[in-house]
Amino acid sequence: MPPADPATSSVITLHINGEKYTLPVDHRTTLLDALRERLDLTGTKKGCDHGQCGACTVLVGGRRSVACLQLAVAAEGREVTTIEGVAEGDRLHPVQEAFVELDGYQCGYCTPGQICSALAVLEEHAAGWPSAATEDVRPEAGPPPLTPEEIRERMSGNLCRCGAYVSIVRAVAQAAQRTSGTKETVA
Repeated sequence: MPPADPATSSVITLHINGEKYTLPVDHRTTLLDALRERLDLTGTKKGCDHGQCGACTVLVGGRRSVACLQLAVAAEGREVTTIEGVAEGDRLHPVQEAFVELDGYQCGYCTPGQICSALAVLEEHAAGWPSAATEDVRPEAGPPPLTPEEIRERMSGNLCRCGAYVSIVRAVAQAAQRTSGTKETVA
């Protein structure tokens, strides 16, 4: 490999799924391309490559990020979680279990991004963050009920070309019940 041009490339260290990876990257390399092409973490999918479909959603610093729009150099020093880092060994995360049990996928292409978004949805909801569907946005009101409308709004950045939305909404609601112990309204 020829030496990297310091004006257009850098050697970066990425923290992905609890592991450190040091690699030279062109400054224009997206996080998605670094994950898939440089690190062979192919669970994150390339859908539209324009930030519109959510298939490449990962968690960066615990927040959702479409990896096709995130530059790899901007992720340096931040914890990145991909679908490969969601399960704990052979034990699926409750969100993954719910997707399997309730058929929250069909072809499965969007599923890694859907699951990463669902993880963030549950964290955002538990923290009391409102969505555009939240009726009472006052902080003292606390988290709103995680209704199907709330889930659909919060998951709206992730498209499913197969149309498994009903099952996805049910899976997110079931995962919310399992992780928080509350009863949520699922239609």
